[in-house]
Amino acid sequence: MLRTRTSLIGLFVAGLMATATAARADEYADVDRLFGAGQFAEAVQKADQFLASNPRDARMRFLKGLVLSEQGRPVEATAVFVKLTEDFPELPEPYNNLAVLYSKQGQYDQARRSLEAAIRTNPSYATAYENLGDVYAKLASQAYSKALQIDGGNTAKVSPKLAMIRDLFAPKSIALAANTPTKTTPMAATPAAKPAAPPVVAAVTPKPAPVDTPPKPPSKPAAPAGAEDPQAAALAWATAWSRKNIDAYFAAYTPDYNGGQSRKVWEGERRARILGKRSIAVALSDFETKVQGDKAVVQFRQSYSADALKVSSRKKLEMIKVSGRWLIQKESTGS
Repeated sequence: MLRTRTSLIGLFVAGLMATATAARADEYADVDRLFGAGQFAEAVQKADQFLASNPRDARMRFLKGLVLSEQGRPVEATAVFVKLTEDFPELPEPYNNLAVLYSKQGQYDQARRSLEAAIRTNPSYATAYENLGDVYAKLASQAYSKALQIDGGNTAKVSPKLAMIRDLFAPKSIALAANTPTKTTPMAATPAAKPAAPPVVAAVTPKPAPVDTPPKPPSKPAAPAGAEDPQAAALAWATAWSRKNIDAYFAAYTPDYNGGQSRKVWEGERRARILGKRSIAVALSDFETKVQGDKAVVQFRQSYSADALKVSSRKKLEMIKVSGRWLIQKESTGS
């Protein structure tokens, strides 16, 4: 799939928000809370009760679409977002979320058209541009594969192109839009974090180097501090990410980890994305950790913000213990 390093989706018009009453805000919060807690049936029921008397409310309709998407009801979710694009064509987020749903069903041409519509409504919508790039990559891969099927004798020319596309665009899914859109600020994200437990925010204050001896660069990046415990290792990884400490970030992974690409390509892509941000904050909460011998699975909710982008999603890290350190062997989103 395309970029669901999320797995999923993130409305509201500033003018609509200005007219929202306190009672409505509570209704939105209730549905969002149920959504974040994974109580999808209750969230849909609550949204339907509200929409029975407020059928054109854009924000609640959008929330319902998010819940249906997460609940595994893509046909109904698609219908919600299609109707939103018809009633509120000036909003880019519903188009973006439609693209995500279409891509999950392999309908990449429709995904492309939806993303192009999102960009027309908001030419500054960065998430839509990134998603569009992923869609184009998938379309290119399909086209090269078809070329090989039709003309098997053209392998020498087509195969390297196909391999390059598959190498650069490893399986991932496209980002969805958050639950509170605006007309001016591009918002990408998945559902809001569960309110049950406060997030553990990765510290970003660097430790000063000793004044008497200048620090020497290590010949090999040291694994993040606290990596003797899987949860502590995850927090150390988030800290390195927040600090944009590339060496410590890469050291949190096993040497053979490559994100579905070559290690060199993966590191280059991650380096560009991390260092290209003015600021990054990564908060982890709602941990579930299972340890079996030298293997561990750490699941949590990750809240990520960088510049104007805010994303919240469930994440799973599969770790192994190497020389007393817990390192990330596999990383997945939406788990």
